[in-house]
Amino acid sequence: MKGVVAGIIMVLSAVAGFQPSFKSARAVPAMYVFGDSTLDVGNNYYLPGKSVPRALDPFYGVDFPGGPMPTGRFSNGYNHTKNLGFKTSPPAYLTLEAHRRHLVRSALHGGVSYASAGAGILDSTIERDIIHLEIWVQNAGNNIPLSKQVKYFHLTRVAMEAKEGSQVVSDHLARSFFLLGIGSNDLYQFVLEQQAKNKSATQSDAAALYDSLMSNYSATITDLYTMGARKIAIINAGATGCIPRVRAHTATGACDDGLNKLVVGFNGALSSFLAGGLAPKLPGLAYSLADNFAHRQDIIADPRAAGFVNTASACCGSGTLGAEGDCLPSSRICRNREGYIYWDWIHATQRAAELAAHAFFHGPAQFTTPLSFKQLAEKSYSLP
Repeated sequence: MKGVVAGIIMVLSAVAGFQPSFKSARAVPAMYVFGDSTLDVGNNYYLPGKSVPRALDPFYGVDFPGGPMPTGRFSNGYNHTKNLGFKTSPPAYLTLEAHRRHLVRSALHGGVSYASAGAGILDSTIERDIIHLEIWVQNAGNNIPLSKQVKYFHLTRVAMEAKEGSQVVSDHLARSFFLLGIGSNDLYQFVLEQQAKNKSATQSDAAALYDSLMSNYSATITDLYTMGARKIAIINAGATGCIPRVRAHTATGACDDGLNKLVVGFNGALSSFLAGGLAPKLPGLAYSLADNFAHRQDIIADPRAAGFVNTASACCGSGTLGAEGDCLPSSRICRNREGYIYWDWIHATQRAAELAAHAFFHGPAQFTTPLSFKQLAEKSYSLP
């Protein structure tokens, strides 16, 4: 799932023809982003602690427009958020919260990103990694979990209402685009916990996990709906079993089929829960579910058709598949970054993110249901 957001925002802005005027009659006046490192644009920079996952050193941002510049995005350039059509990604909430005037202006005229690297649907999900097949647990509190991201949005809404009034803000939010991309960290942590216990998850274990994740996801979407969201786009969990960090720990460097099977189960539960369990209960809600897993698998199956030459290794890293260390100033970096799917041991390159975002926004229809992101952005809204 890593790297989809920047692409989505860039495409969305271009298609919708956004201009920074809150009172203009455009389809989508703002975008509000919730999720993990695939959408984080710098929130984690403001979190205390050495264990907080950040992307603030070279070679992150090596291809960022205007010159090499780490921006907090886990990419060589933009991530998914930018490619949805806005001229720039919505700024990180924690860059704005200290200045109420700036927060309200951004929220009204373009949006805000609450996404945080390492975050999960569950509050208990934290950044973890495999070292010599043991669990290394970084200290809790090293990200902004989804529930807290929603609380930050609530504070944003209160600040907007204080300036513009509740009716104006309700209309604004109903026309705005809410983007969620999260869940991979929860699934990966579950697998690591099973490994720590030296056991394989049973079907009942996986079912219990899915139930817990769907319960929290339901609460999140319901809370956003109650606060005014009517257009919600969701990116499902990507092919986590194929990221370099996971491949490096398989015997042949292949994808981990067991982890991917867990992801497929989660994505199936998410699709069923949205179509049959949640959407019918929320009058006026329109949603689009993007199949990030299927899109990535299609590229891996036929990389040359999409212009890629490497589907397994990190462009920036060290060791086997570039996946035995993070992307650092001392790392080796590939020259053909357009030809790699993965930028570092987890996240997609800017180009891979752009391709996914374009597919989710424009089609083909096989990658979004029941609407494309473009159709969702252009859909009329209704308030109860």
